[in-house]
Amino acid sequence: MKSIMIGIMTQEKIRERMYAIAKGEYKPKASEPKVWFTSMKSLAEVLSDDNRALLHVIKDSQPKSISSLAELTGRKPGNLSRTLKTMSNYGIVKMERENNNVRPIVETTDFHIVTA
Repeated sequence: MKSIMIGIMTQEKIRERMYAIAKGEYKPKASEPKVWFTSMKSLAEVLSDDNRALLHVIKDSQPKSISSLAELTGRKPGNLSRTLKTMSNYGIVKMERENNNVRPIVETTDFHIVTA
């Protein structure tokens, strides 16, 4: 399982960095974070204690659908779906469509946080 390097930088700095990359003025190093948050608070919301516990449940039980994960965790499917979509946007989980179900797959539970 891969680890994800997460960076914390202000929205303004992230935007400046993206423009510099787009213009070819800056080439990110392979060792730099690929995932950015604008504050520790926003990072803490995504990687809360409950959400990290959820990742371990997914990793250990490998549910076949969001519904079966909802049964395992006691969380409502709609709430779970929103949480998983957010985590998917950051590359923490992958949502794989199988027949009529969407199966959550954990991409990582190992995070390295860098502030800039």
